[in-house]
Amino acid sequence: MDMSSREIRIPLSEIVTVLLDLDEFVVSLDRLRSRQAFGAADEYTVGKFIADWDVARRLSRARRVIGVALDAQLSEEENLEIDALCEQGRVYTDSVGYPSPDQSS
Repeated sequence: MDMSSREIRIPLSEIVTVLLDLDEFVVSLDRLRSRQAFGAADEYTVGKFIADWDVARRLSRARRVIGVALDAQLSEEENLEIDALCEQGRVYTDSVGYPSPDQSS
Protein backbone atom coordinates (compact mmCIF):
# COMPACT_ATOMS: atom_id res chain seq x y z
CA MET A 1 0.00 0.00 0.00
CA ASP A 2 1.31 3.43 -0.93
CA MET A 3 0.74 5.47 2.23
CA SER A 4 2.45 8.63 1.01
CA SER A 5 -0.60 9.84 -0.91
CA ARG A 6 -3.36 8.57 1.39
CA GLU A 7 -5.40 10.94 3.51
CA ILE A 8 -7.47 10.02 6.54
CA ARG A 9 -10.17 12.34 7.85
CA ILE A 10 -10.52 12.82 11.61
CA PRO A 11 -13.00 15.21 13.22
CA LEU A 12 -11.34 18.50 14.14
CA SER A 13 -12.49 18.27 17.77
CA GLU A 14 -10.75 14.90 18.11
CA ILE A 15 -7.55 16.20 16.52
CA VAL A 16 -7.49 19.25 18.78
CA THR A 17 -7.84 17.06 21.88
CA VAL A 18 -5.03 14.77 20.72
CA LEU A 19 -2.78 17.73 19.83
CA LEU A 20 -3.36 19.37 23.21
CA ASP A 21 -2.43 16.14 24.99
CA LEU A 22 0.64 15.57 22.85
CA ASP A 23 1.80 19.16 23.29
CA GLU A 24 1.47 18.88 27.07
CA PHE A 25 3.43 15.62 27.11
CA VAL A 26 6.21 16.75 24.77
CA VAL A 27 6.81 20.07 26.54
CA SER A 28 6.50 18.59 30.03
CA LEU A 29 8.78 15.62 29.31
CA ASP A 30 11.36 17.93 27.75
CA ARG A 31 11.30 20.08 30.88
CA LEU A 32 11.59 17.00 33.08
CA ARG A 33 14.55 15.78 31.03
CA SER A 34 16.24 19.16 31.46
CA ARG A 35 15.61 19.04 35.21
CA GLN A 36 17.09 15.53 35.31
CA ALA A 37 20.20 16.76 33.49
CA PHE A 38 20.72 19.37 36.21
CA GLY A 39 19.97 16.93 39.03
CA ALA A 40 16.68 18.59 39.99
CA ALA A 41 14.48 15.61 39.05
CA ASP A 42 14.75 11.84 39.19
CA GLU A 43 12.86 8.77 37.96
CA TYR A 44 10.32 9.24 40.74
CA THR A 45 9.49 12.72 39.41
CA VAL A 46 8.96 11.37 35.90
CA GLY A 47 6.84 8.49 37.22
CA LYS A 48 4.77 10.89 39.30
CA PHE A 49 4.18 13.08 36.23
CA ILE A 50 3.06 10.06 34.20
CA ALA A 51 0.67 8.94 36.94
CA ASP A 52 -0.65 12.36 37.98
CA TRP A 53 -1.25 13.57 34.42
CA ASP A 54 -2.91 10.28 33.39
CA VAL A 55 -0.48 9.94 30.48
CA ALA A 56 -1.20 6.29 29.69
CA ARG A 57 -4.97 6.77 29.41
CA ARG A 58 -4.63 9.96 27.37
CA LEU A 59 -2.14 8.38 24.95
CA SER A 60 -4.41 5.36 24.67
CA ARG A 61 -7.26 7.70 23.72
CA ALA A 62 -5.09 9.34 21.02
CA ARG A 63 -4.26 5.91 19.62
CA ARG A 64 -7.96 4.99 19.65
CA VAL A 65 -8.93 8.20 17.79
CA ILE A 66 -6.47 7.37 15.02
CA GLY A 67 -7.36 3.68 15.00
CA VAL A 68 -11.09 4.35 14.65
CA ALA A 69 -10.46 6.67 11.70
CA LEU A 70 -8.21 4.10 10.02
CA ASP A 71 -10.69 1.27 10.58
CA ALA A 72 -13.52 3.31 9.11
CA GLN A 73 -11.67 4.55 6.04
CA LEU A 74 -9.29 1.78 5.01
CA SER A 75 -9.94 -1.71 3.76
CA GLU A 76 -9.42 -4.71 6.01
CA GLU A 77 -6.27 -5.58 4.05
CA GLU A 78 -4.86 -2.06 4.49
CA ASN A 79 -5.63 -2.12 8.21
CA LEU A 80 -3.90 -5.49 8.55
CA GLU A 81 -0.84 -4.03 6.82
CA ILE A 82 -0.78 -1.11 9.25
CA ASP A 83 -1.22 -3.53 12.18
CA ALA A 84 1.80 -5.49 10.92
CA LEU A 85 3.85 -2.28 10.71
CA CYS A 86 2.84 -1.33 14.25
CA GLU A 87 3.95 -4.73 15.56
CA GLN A 88 7.49 -3.83 14.48
CA GLY A 89 7.61 -1.08 17.12
CA ARG A 90 9.39 -1.50 20.43
CA VAL A 91 7.44 -2.13 23.62
CA TYR A 92 8.94 -1.89 27.09
CA THR A 93 9.27 -5.09 29.06
CA ASP A 94 11.00 -5.87 32.32
CA SER A 95 13.16 -8.48 30.61
CA VAL A 96 16.92 -8.07 30.65
CA GLY A 97 17.20 -8.13 26.86
CA TYR A 98 15.20 -4.96 26.20
CA PRO A 99 16.94 -2.93 23.49
CA SER A 100 18.08 0.57 24.33
CA PRO A 101 16.53 3.47 22.38
CA ASP A 102 19.59 3.83 20.16
CA GLN A 103 19.43 0.21 18.96
CA SER A 104 17.28 -0.67 15.99
CA SER A 105 14.83 -3.52 16.37
